[in-house]
Order: sequence, then C-alpha cells, then structure tokens
Amino acid sequence: MLTITEKEIRLNKGIVHCITGGNRGMRDILLLHGKKFEAETWRDLRTLHELGEAGFHAVALDLPGFGKSPAMEMENQAVIRSFIQAEQLDRPILLGPSMGGQIALEFALAHPQMVGGLILVGTVGVTENKEHLAKLKMPTLIIWGGDDTVAPLADGELLAQEINNAKLVVIDNASHPCYLDQPDRWHSELIDYLESHFH
Repeated sequence: MLTITEKEIRLNKGIVHCITGGNRGMRDILLLHGKKFEAETWRDLRTLHELGEAGFHAVALDLPGFGKSPAMEMENQAVIRSFIQAEQLDRPILLGPSMGGQIALEFALAHPQMVGGLILVGTVGVTENKEHLAKLKMPTLIIWGGDDTVAPLADGELLAQEINNAKLVVIDNASHPCYLDQPDRWHSELIDYLESHFH
C-alpha cells in the first residue's frame, strides 16, 4: 500500500506545504500546479499514487499563496531552488501545468544543472521565453489538450520544435487542464515517458 504523506518545510522566508508519494531514493519528481489548483489536485487525481506505484518519489508543492502554503516575499524561482535544496531532491524532473509549467520552464532555463527533466502541460508564457528554449537539453515531455482555449497548441508545437530533446503529445477532446479531462490517458502518457527515459 503506497503511503501519501503531507508536511511543511521551513524556508528562509516562510513555510511551504507539500504532499509526497513514493519512497526516497527513487527518482525525484517535483509537481507544481496551475493558477486554479494546488498540490491536493495531484492527490485527488491519483497522480501521486500512480507515480509512486511506478517507482518514483513524487513531491507536489503548494506554491506560496496557494493550497496550504501561506504567501511569502520570496519569488517562486527562489522558493523552488530553496525547496529542492531543503528536501535534498536530486536533479528532480519538474512537472508543471499552465502557470506551473511557465514556472518550471523558467526555472530550468535559469538553473539547468538542478533539473533532470521537464514535463510541461498546457504551459503559458511560452512566447516570452521563445529565444531561450534551444538552450534546454534535458528530456522534455510536452502534453497539450487538443481543445485548449487558454494556451494555444501552437505554443506546444513551438516548445517541441525548439527544445532539443522534446516529445509532444496532444490529448484530443481535452481542454486546458487535460489531465482532469482524461486522467487515464494522462497517467498512461506520463508513466510511459518516465519509464522509457528515467528508469
């Protein structure tokens, strides 16, 4: 039986809350969330369970001001850097949808040595980072809802074209949070990619 645990981590300017599935010592995956969601979303959807069962150490973080993490003065980039160091995550794979995808993308651009891989889902802010995408070398999975009206599919195609080691998967008949619309397909694509690239 997979154990899902919650805890609070003290950073130098505040506290963040996270939910973890899977065992330490397995490959680390750090899950961020979209603007309307929180770490709990990944537990409710059973993504933490699926990742833990597949042999990964999955950590879902509430960004400051979301879920159970109070707002704090640190920028998100500094929060993620401090959290990775505090939790001793080893070059985690960063997973982020929408706003969380933009944060993950920009963190990987700023700190490529700290990131082992990227999973970007309906990511916003792609064009703002367009000129730098070719710098990314880590394995990258891009997942998009075919009916996404928030982040255009063209942005997903741009990510796949510019990032050296990227794969684009389009989930037909799925909206912006495609993982909520089609969780079985989401988990299948996610686990297949992770097992082929990180086991």
